Amino acid sequence: MNKSSSAMQQKGTLEDHLDAIELPPLSPLTPAVEEDPLASLMMADDIPVGEKKKHSSEELRIMWRKAICQQILLLRMEKENQRLEASRDELQTRKVKLDYEEFVLCQKEVSAVWDKMLTTPGRAKLKVDMEKVHAALSQGVPKARRGEIWQFLAEQYRLRHRLPEKQQPADISYKELLKQLTTQQHAILVDLGRTFPTHAYFSAQLGAGQLSLFNLLKAYSLLDKEVGYCQGISFVAGVLLLHTSEEQAFEMLKFLMYDLGIRKQYRPDMISLQIQMYQLSRLLHDYHRDLYNHLEDNEVSPSLYAAPWFLTFFASQFPLGFVARVFDIMFLQGTDVIFKVALSLLSSHEPLILQCDSFETIVDFIKSTIPNLNNTQMEKTIAQVFEMDISKQLHAYEVEYHVLQDEMVEGSSPCDDGDRLEKLERANCQLKRQNMELLEKLQATRFKIQNLEVSIESILSRENKMKVLIRTMEQEKQTHLKTIDHMRKYLPPDALSDGELLPRKNSGLFSSRKPEATDGELDSSKVKIGNNKP
Repeated sequence: MNKSSSAMQQKGTLEDHLDAIELPPLSPLTPAVEEDPLASLMMADDIPVGEKKKHSSEELRIMWRKAICQQILLLRMEKENQRLEASRDELQTRKVKLDYEEFVLCQKEVSAVWDKMLTTPGRAKLKVDMEKVHAALSQGVPKARRGEIWQFLAEQYRLRHRLPEKQQPADISYKELLKQLTTQQHAILVDLGRTFPTHAYFSAQLGAGQLSLFNLLKAYSLLDKEVGYCQGISFVAGVLLLHTSEEQAFEMLKFLMYDLGIRKQYRPDMISLQIQMYQLSRLLHDYHRDLYNHLEDNEVSPSLYAAPWFLTFFASQFPLGFVARVFDIMFLQGTDVIFKVALSLLSSHEPLILQCDSFETIVDFIKSTIPNLNNTQMEKTIAQVFEMDISKQLHAYEVEYHVLQDEMVEGSSPCDDGDRLEKLERANCQLKRQNMELLEKLQATRFKIQNLEVSIESILSRENKMKVLIRTMEQEKQTHLKTIDHMRKYLPPDALSDGELLPRKNSGLFSSRKPEATDGELDSSKVKIGNNKP
């Protein structure tokens, strides 16, 4: 017991002593390899018995302490290497994500302005001068900090516009949503390969990009049961993922959908999208009358070409650098930006659109040629967007749309219940009659199909029999040929030559007798003709 208690005391003293040791800081350079004290102890066993040196307890304690310190340093270095490796992978992923060309590079002075705004202490609760933000945004955004700037703009918007509690999404964390199952899984998986298929981050099938996109879309479909999943959302989510992490992208998607109100255009009824198409048509009517008349004459409505622009914020057809700038302005000004960009694109290409003289050429030009913008065109479009202010017009057009819809409902002549019931009964009888006719046609078609299947089976069986017969005849032919070759070996050469000449003689004989036979036939024909005479 005394020995164990003394050992415990010594152990406690050693641990206290080790705690007091100050470990040297890690160096980025590779440390020099020092001699392992334990190895020196083991080497002492190789020394002859007479030359062995006994170490005192203090020396052993120092050596053990040195060994433990070195082990702790090795563990710390291993953790540091793992952290550096993870950081290197993260940098590589960021490089792949941001692999797109910007048409305007952000200057150092503008980057400094953004850095100052982003590093402001307590920025989430402080309102920044929006004129200053507007001026900085018009001059560009540093690509590497674009995601952080979007979060900053979202914070500033929420400080000025408080969303009512009834319209706010459910307070469920992203990780909790990922644990649940969604009914939209199949639709999401189908669209993964269609979302930015040429971008390196999303091109690999079920790679890191597609898995992150699936998680983000799945989480939102579970959060917003009314919208669930709509095809255009994948492009919006993809743009957010290229600039932020998954959880940050989820928060940004919630901001766009709920705070900016774009979720209305993804509802199953699509009423909001119809209103947007009407607003765009009215903008063309008021500001570009010639273009509006040309499109109307050729029956080209905005829903044929502009619906993807609004549902994906131009991300499905236009270059990523241009789309990123649209997102920059949208986080500042809201969804009015989509109308401004659409109006600017159509107006800048108006002379070329007026040269298209048919429905097909106009639609093809708008869908194929307009998205292929060069840097000058993109820069000009974004500059026009900053100068436009159409918020009042858009509001007036929306009110106008609702008034027209109400007038159409009120203008329709109401029918009394008796007339309505009679019409429904007539329609029902007609549908029953059509149903019976279709059933009869279906039965007749099924009967024909059965007969055809039976005939096909008989033809196939006959074909198989013919194949077997042909195969048998081929075998017999081969057997006869072998027999003939075998018999020729036993015939003398003269007989073989006579046998070969015999067919030729017979053929000559038949050819020489053929005219005689013809004369005989003529004589017999004459006799027959003479006998027929009276």
